[in-house]
Amino acid sequence: MKGIRDGRGELIGRVGHVWETEPYRVELTGYCYRMLGSGFEAEDAVQETFVRAWRAADRYDARRGSPRTWLYRIATNVCLDMLRSAQRRALAMDLGPASKPGDGFDAPVPDERWIHPVPDSRVLPEDTAVQRETIRLAFVAALQHLPPRQRAVLILRDVLCWSAEETARLLETTVASVNSALQRSRATLRSHAPAPGEPWRPDDPAQRDLLDRYCAAFERHDVETLVSLLHEDATTSMPPFAWWLRGREHLRQVMLAPGASCDGARLVPVRANGSPAFWQTRPGPDGTHRPFALQVFTVAGGAVTDTVTFLDADRWLPMFPL
Repeated sequence: MKGIRDGRGELIGRVGHVWETEPYRVELTGYCYRMLGSGFEAEDAVQETFVRAWRAADRYDARRGSPRTWLYRIATNVCLDMLRSAQRRALAMDLGPASKPGDGFDAPVPDERWIHPVPDSRVLPEDTAVQRETIRLAFVAALQHLPPRQRAVLILRDVLCWSAEETARLLETTVASVNSALQRSRATLRSHAPAPGEPWRPDDPAQRDLLDRYCAAFERHDVETLVSLLHEDATTSMPPFAWWLRGREHLRQVMLAPGASCDGARLVPVRANGSPAFWQTRPGPDGTHRPFALQVFTVAGGAVTDTVTFLDADRWLPMFPL
């Protein structure tokens, strides 16, 4: 019998049952990311899933479901265990009222309170508009308002399109219980509806033109053009600080404040959360550009509606290499 390989879980099996787990890694990471709100924790959860699967391989029963179903059952239990004592992850807008131009930053909010960004390539097995919509920062933040089991039901049923029967078998409950949890989770999600946004479509000329103009204006610090590309109720935030702003005029005042210029900065595109995203780089003393912050954008209706600027570049660089 062959079992786990290289300590990473690529191969799981027992006598008569050997299968590859690697084809499931990305979709399982996407599932765990929506459950947990952190790419780092999602990857840890998937690795723990493969370890548990290896340890329990001799108990796998093909009559109860496919290897994929079995792995999702284990991953769900791993996530529920991780969420048992965790605080809800959130975006700045969920932590308090909007700041005003001139307000300073308070102490950083602990890392475990924040929704983290994640590269599309690690969580999207199918790069479709529907899939990209369900990993947007605002959607993942809205999911965190659901109790963990309701969260699992909604993701399995409405995001991954599992049937009520499949979901009930996975959660070892009844179809009636699944349907009831789905109704409650949908109602909660409506009351915490994510901010409107369009999935990033690289082949959309209008979206490309909007982002090209934004990047050009940013790099020459053309505040008036930048402001003209923002929605009137645009928001911006900078984790790990709870500080955030709402409104095009407030954003304009901050951009024009002394010391706000990002002279020489550039925006380098990356793929994050199914949305337009960029590394903001700044020149060092030797003129070499270095990552300063990771920015994730939301666009809708031909305007930029939100930017989340994740500071602490060294933390994100391994996940989003330039």
